[in-house]
Amino acid sequence: MSSSQLGQAQRLEALARLRDETFDVVVVGGGVTGAGAALDAATRGLSVALLERRDLAAGTSSRSSKLIHGGLRYLEQRNFGLVREALKERSLLLQRLCPHLVHPVPFLLPLQAQWQRPYYGAGVLLYDTLGGARAVPHHRHLSRRAALREAPGLRADALVGAIQYYDAQVDDARHTLAVARTAAGLGAAVATGVEMVDLRRDGARVVGVEARETTTGERFEVRGRTVVVATGVWTDEAQQLVGGSAELKVRASKGVHFLIPRARFRSDTGLILRTEKSVLFVIPWGSHWLIGTTDTDWTLDKTHPAATRRDIDYLLERVNAVFVDPIGREDIEGVYAGLRPLVSAADTASTAQLSREHSVVTPAPGLVVVAGGKYTTYRVMGEDAVDAAARFLPGSVPASATEDTPLVGADGYHARLNARARIAATHGLTVAQVDHLLGRYGGEVEEVLRTADDEPELLRPIEGAEEYLAVEARYAATHEAATHLEHVLARRTHIAIETRDRGVEAAEAVARLMAPALGWDEVTVRGEVDAYRAQVEAERLSQEQATDEAANAVRLDVPDVGETDAAGALSTR
Repeated sequence: MSSSQLGQAQRLEALARLRDETFDVVVVGGGVTGAGAALDAATRGLSVALLERRDLAAGTSSRSSKLIHGGLRYLEQRNFGLVREALKERSLLLQRLCPHLVHPVPFLLPLQAQWQRPYYGAGVLLYDTLGGARAVPHHRHLSRRAALREAPGLRADALVGAIQYYDAQVDDARHTLAVARTAAGLGAAVATGVEMVDLRRDGARVVGVEARETTTGERFEVRGRTVVVATGVWTDEAQQLVGGSAELKVRASKGVHFLIPRARFRSDTGLILRTEKSVLFVIPWGSHWLIGTTDTDWTLDKTHPAATRRDIDYLLERVNAVFVDPIGREDIEGVYAGLRPLVSAADTASTAQLSREHSVVTPAPGLVVVAGGKYTTYRVMGEDAVDAAARFLPGSVPASATEDTPLVGADGYHARLNARARIAATHGLTVAQVDHLLGRYGGEVEEVLRTADDEPELLRPIEGAEEYLAVEARYAATHEAATHLEHVLARRTHIAIETRDRGVEAAEAVARLMAPALGWDEVTVRGEVDAYRAQVEAERLSQEQATDEAANAVRLDVPDVGETDAAGALSTR
């Protein structure tokens, strides 16, 4: 088996392979769908390349509601197949594939009228039933008094009772990284900083992609017997490279979330609230509450969807309608906006009404395009995409084995969880610190800690982001494909949304921790820190704007480090 390590040496090796090999499957897009397709192909014994323009999970896959769920509201739409499929995936992730990154979480569904109890109760009962094997506790009905004991921060006049049920939450960015690293461990060539600028053809058949290495500008051909495009909200741009009319139309729906301190809302359970458009979640997230989401059309720059003052006010108004102690903008520690890639029908007016099911099409021989879907069903999307690609490959292609392939960090997780007191004592850490590491690295926790064997100071907390240890920033650069400061602050950790200053204080310390692994000199460190701080300031300013257009204009004034400005270049996340 190849190494799942994704450091600088592995990236250079992957780049060399891209130039030299002919792959069975070339996957374009390093979000969870593309990573899932690469892993699926690798489990079938196929040779695989995974290309990502920026960073793994840089787009939608790090900006979700961070839930693994069937979608309770889809039952109302009678989309039982989607819910059943998603709940099966929830069980797989919780019990087998990724128990260190996916955890059960309780939600309280407040009832505003007594007639809602049998109506919603029947739906939640069906939700539990469709979930198959019991991966989470069964739902329970609560009186108003019992509900307020669970969530004393709720207004008593906001409910007559409640139903509590369970779903699961995920560290989305780290999960996508784990999928990609698992694919690399099975032989996939995973290369970030590589964009697709065109498709290569032999007659009508697609036989690879023309790629561009974003740091050097070098163009080269990546040969592939098939190409799978999993570019999410950039699907339409990818289809334009084929020519003719697009077989899929993807609309981008903007979802905004913010985080507040856990102490600002007294509750032992998450909330799910009905809104006039959709649902709104209040989700426990470590020492924070994560609140979202919105669901609005986005037609502007897809790389940097921007939250506006209007988005934030919408969320504040909805939660304050049920909170005893209203929250304000001063309570918000972090904000992020992401784009959902929704397969669109021309006559659909609202993105909230679009299907969360996925579509797979083959617009040309050798080319597969996969779009839509839910984060929860990434594995099914990857399997369906590779099934379609297999029809263009010679011979018989084995069936997918991803259902039985635990992700990096899953093996040994439970054993190390049982040994957390010993691990803490060995390394001079608290059990709480080891628990935090276990929830991010799982069975790899001791490998992470061994990175500090020659530098014990790496076991100290990061100044300005004390929930994280210095060793995590170093490990991100040596093992986790982090090549820029923003990669660590926003995705390998969540410092960018979990600290009130959005990671500004921690930025220089993290950059200096990354520097030895990436060969950065003082000028590079300074450039990374300055660029990150400029990004934070642009995002803060965008969140003061009233309209999407104004917020987008502010954010576009500050490009990300490592972004290309090549004309016609295609983003592939």
